[in-house]
Amino acid sequence: MSFFKRRVQFNDDLGFGSAPVIKNQRVLNTDGTPNIERTGLPWFKFDDTYTRLVTMSWPRFFLVILIAYLIVNTLFAVAYNVIGIENLDGAKGITLRDQFFDAFFFSAQTISTVGYGHISPQGFITSVLAAFESMLGLLAFALATGLLYGRFSRPTSKVSFSKKMVIGPYQNQKGLMCRLVNLRRNALIDIEVQMIITFNEQVDGKLKRSFHPLDLERNKISVLSLNWTLVHPINEESPIFGKTLDELKAAEVEIFVILRAFDDTFAQTIHTRTSYQDDDIEFDAKFKIMHYHNEQGKTVMDYSLFDKIEKV
Repeated sequence: MSFFKRRVQFNDDLGFGSAPVIKNQRVLNTDGTPNIERTGLPWFKFDDTYTRLVTMSWPRFFLVILIAYLIVNTLFAVAYNVIGIENLDGAKGITLRDQFFDAFFFSAQTISTVGYGHISPQGFITSVLAAFESMLGLLAFALATGLLYGRFSRPTSKVSFSKKMVIGPYQNQKGLMCRLVNLRRNALIDIEVQMIITFNEQVDGKLKRSFHPLDLERNKISVLSLNWTLVHPINEESPIFGKTLDELKAAEVEIFVILRAFDDTFAQTIHTRTSYQDDDIEFDAKFKIMHYHNEQGKTVMDYSLFDKIEKV
C-alpha cells in the first residue's frame, strides 16, 4: 500500500504509461518535452521535413540551409564541368580546381539570379542547365523565405518557470510553491495552470506509476502582469501531507506544471510546461519578492530575483 494519500486518478496515466520510473529518470524534461528515446523510426521522413525545419534551433536551421546551398552549387558546378568548362564564356581557370570554382561561383550567381555577367553560358545544353538552375533557385529561395517567416511568426511562449520549488509557510500551514513570469513585454490573458504529481506506488502488489492532480490556491488569473507564485496548500487532503524529502525520493516523485494562456500579440492560445523532481524541492524556504515601488510610486520588476530563495 502506498504511503501517499489515495486520490482520484488523473486521466488514468496522462499519456505516459503506468510503468514505474527507475533510476530517478524524468518523465517530462524541464523544457516540457517528454523524456523519451524513440527508436525504429526512419532517419528521414519527407512529410515531416517542414515540422523539423520550423521547430529546430536557429543555429541548426541556418546550418541546414548553408549545407543545402553548398551541396546544390557543388552538384551544378560538377555538371558544368562535365558538360565542358569551355561552354562557360569568361571562365579563365586552367587547373581543375580553378575550373571547378569558376563553375561553382557561376552556379551561385545563377541560382540566386544575380548574374554579374563575368561568366555566361554558351551552347544549348549549358544554357538549358543554367535556365533550370535559375528556376530551381527561385523555388528554393521562396521556400527558404517561407520557412524563415514561419519560424518568426510561429507563436511561442516566453514564460519562464523557477528552477526550484519550495515548501514554506502558507496561511498557518505549509504550501508547495513554484514561480513563473512572462519574459516578454506583451500581455498574457486568461492564464490557466495545472499542477500534477506523479510517483511510484504499490498497487495490488505491483509497482506502478500514478498521476494525481494537486489543488492550487488559484489556478486561473485574468492577466499576467507581474510574476505568479503557484501555491499548493499542503493540508490533510494533499497527497504529500507529512511526507519527508527521503519519502519523496523513495517514491521517485515528479511534479508537472502545465500552463495555457491567450497571447494578445499573436491572438492565439499558447501552451508551455515544465517538471520538477524531488531534488528540485527546497524545504523550509520561500521566494524573494521580485517587485517593489520606486520613488515615483511606480511598480518595478527585478528579474534578477526570479530564482532567489531564502530559508525560513
